Amino acid sequence: MEFAPSALPDTEPPHDCPLCPRLVAFRHELRLEHPDWWNAPIPAFGDPDAWLAIAGLAPGKHGANRTSRAFTGDFAGELLYRTLLTYGLAEGNYEARADDGLRLNGTVIVNSVRCLPPQNKPTPEEIRTCRPFLEGPLARLPKVRIVVALGAIAHQSAVKAMGGRLPKAKFGHLAEHVMPDGRVLIDSYHCSRYNQNTGVLTAEMFEVVFARALMLRNELESASPA
Repeated sequence: MEFAPSALPDTEPPHDCPLCPRLVAFRHELRLEHPDWWNAPIPAFGDPDAWLAIAGLAPGKHGANRTSRAFTGDFAGELLYRTLLTYGLAEGNYEARADDGLRLNGTVIVNSVRCLPPQNKPTPEEIRTCRPFLEGPLARLPKVRIVVALGAIAHQSAVKAMGGRLPKAKFGHLAEHVMPDGRVLIDSYHCSRYNQNTGVLTAEMFEVVFARALMLRNELESASPA
């Protein structure tokens, strides 16, 4: 199995990151159970010259934790990558493999928690401990003007990573927040299987998020001095 390289290798946690004991223990269990899986922190994936960053929550067990690439191999990735391809934010074919040749255009994906948490539920301490690995890529991507947060936890981590305050930036689907560093955060419900199956998020609702991101990019470019 080929594994995905990072878009920003010097901002990544180590392959055997020791910072969260519960996640380390779970990782070791899975390495014994599935030795051919990635079973390590998930690297940022995308374009180093990105203008758009997508903040995810955490890797899925049979998705990124298996394949090494964010949102690759699970239900959530089907909608995410189909939408990115529709709006020209990706090119190639999504085949649910890290070596399928899919490329992101002007976009990078970074999970708020890099390691797989049991029951897909990171603890507040684990989220806080992993935040530097969201702050690092955002700091290294000066062209990023817009961040899309997938879900409330990614929203909270992104707000804090960009120096914002949560009481002034409440999560809501399609809510927009101007951060102290001038970047704009757009919220979306997470594209999880549960949200899709229950109708919390439809494909049309998700597409509107990225259509708005592209529109906002054009507005920001038009407003910038020549």
